[in-house]
Amino acid sequence: MDFDSFTLLAAGADLADEPAAREDADGMELRMDFADEPLAMLDDYEGDLPVLVTNRVEWEGGEAADDAARLDALETAVEHDGVTAVDVELAALEAEGEHDAARVVSHARDHGASVVVSTHDFEATPAEDDIVARLERACEYGDVGKIATTARDRGDVLALLEATHRLTEAGETVATMAMGEAGRHSRPVAPLYGSRIGYAPVDPADATAPGQYDLATLRRLVDQLS
Repeated sequence: MDFDSFTLLAAGADLADEPAAREDADGMELRMDFADEPLAMLDDYEGDLPVLVTNRVEWEGGEAADDAARLDALETAVEHDGVTAVDVELAALEAEGEHDAARVVSHARDHGASVVVSTHDFEATPAEDDIVARLERACEYGDVGKIATTARDRGDVLALLEATHRLTEAGETVATMAMGEAGRHSRPVAPLYGSRIGYAPVDPADATAPGQYDLATLRRLVDQLS
């Protein structure tokens, strides 16, 4: 995945959804932290769509323990031919400690995989300048800087979209979305302002973040708006 243009990922914990996702998705996001045997699943994967792997740590909204094994699993995952991108948390890359998340970035690049560096706010949406600052730091580490915030009103979405536009105009590659009902419309609208990645489950019951559309709906909305 090079993310030169908008990329819609079928999000979830089961690569068996790939055949149903092909019509609308550009790739799969495998939430390793939600899956029972993610590495075995990758061993068996023979789908057409490329895979982005995410092993989200607990303090960033996931279920993976904050230990070396989480990072080891990501390194093993990017060695699979079907895996062409990996998501690593900005906070993990900036943290000082025994678990060096930077090794995942290096390992991914050694295997030709793109790196998405993500940051989340599950309480609110920061001010526009703060969003820009966080994304700029993420872009220093990765090929794409990603932020997902929680919108309380439309003003929060406006701040996110303005930050997206500013960074895109400055030549950065970013992915942005606002979680929650107030931010739901940001998912099809943000690509108009430069956001390069969207996430949606094939089945709406399998949503991995608040306010996600199902895959077919998000594809239709993005295509219609563009």
